[in-house]
Amino acid sequence: MTLEQLGLTAGEAVRWRPKEGARWAQGSITRVERDGSIGLTDAQGRARALPIDRLEVRASGPRGARTWEPLAERAARTEQMELFS
Repeated sequence: MTLEQLGLTAGEAVRWRPKEGARWAQGSITRVERDGSIGLTDAQGRARALPIDRLEVRASGPRGARTWEPLAERAARTEQMELFS
C-alpha cells in the first residue's frame, strides 16, 4: 500500500490524540510503514508510526472551509474510486 492509494501525499497535515481526552497533537505524514501504519513526524520532529484509525487529515468541507477528516474514511473512499477506473 502506498500513500497515493490512501489518497495522501508526503508532508500532508495530520492530527491524533495521544490518549483519550487529551489535546490533539499535530504533525505531517512521511510514509506508509511495513505493518500498514502511517509514518509521521510530530511538531518536535520526532518520528512516529500510528494506525490509520487514530489519525485525522486536513480536508475541505462542503462549502470550502478547512476541516479534519478521519483517515479511515478517506482511505475507504479512495479505494472505492479505484473500482470505477
